[in-house]
Amino acid sequence: MIGPTGVVRVMVATKPVDFRKGAEGLAALVRETMRADPFDGAIYVFRAKRADRIKLVFWDGTGVATLAIVRWRRRTA
Repeated sequence: MIGPTGVVRVMVATKPVDFRKGAEGLAALVRETMRADPFDGAIYVFRAKRADRIKLVFWDGTGVATLAIVRWRRRTA
């Protein structure tokens, strides 16, 4: 995968979403709640109810792609 070049808009959802949704479900949320086009080259950021997880949704030129990021916490004994 080749990353974006030039200026990229990043749109952040303000409410948590159901993290069971895949690329198509999140793209539908972009259309319905953000009133934006998920194929316009912007990166859309969604967070889970627990704020330790985010998903990025973006058009990579061939389809809608998702990237999930989980923040790991080190546990002390």
